[in-house]
Amino acid sequence: MTPSVLEVVLLAFVLTSALGAALLKDTLAAVMAFAAYSLGISIIWVLLQAPDVGLTEAAVGAGVMTILLLIALANTVRPSEDQLFERVRPRTVLAVGAFVLVMGATVPALPAVGATDSPVGSGEVTDYYLENAYEETEVHNAVTAVLAAYRGFDTLGEAVVVFVAGVATLTVLRTEAFA
Repeated sequence: MTPSVLEVVLLAFVLTSALGAALLKDTLAAVMAFAAYSLGISIIWVLLQAPDVGLTEAAVGAGVMTILLLIALANTVRPSEDQLFERVRPRTVLAVGAFVLVMGATVPALPAVGATDSPVGSGEVTDYYLENAYEETEVHNAVTAVLAAYRGFDTLGEAVVVFVAGVATLTVLRTEAFA
């Protein structure tokens, strides 16, 4: 399956943002690049049909973390340097490049998104959920039944992480307002 133009553009955007976040010397620019990276990743999660993960990434990564990093940045002194990007050792480039090649080699082995013959789509667990979700949970949507009933503790954990991130952000914002 060949990637669509949107997927290629998103991948290029995410890679460029990640490189910017890692290599930019200006801290404010690096924070903005990180926020853009996180937003791009959240869109990719939505395209991969995982909107709950995409929403969490957008809320925590692009939202809460960006706010916290900007507040931290506002309370620090910016150094005046002429250099725009960090210096990178060739050994680091080789190590990261090798890691990317190894991870990239696994991509062709993955099933296509939404493929009916994938192990997840045709496994015993999936069949069990689809056959028994309504009877056991009385929820009409199988995905909601899995998230709320079968994986309730996992979903609760995700909700706690988002809640704690929100409370921490509000606490920091409140502290900043009275400082």
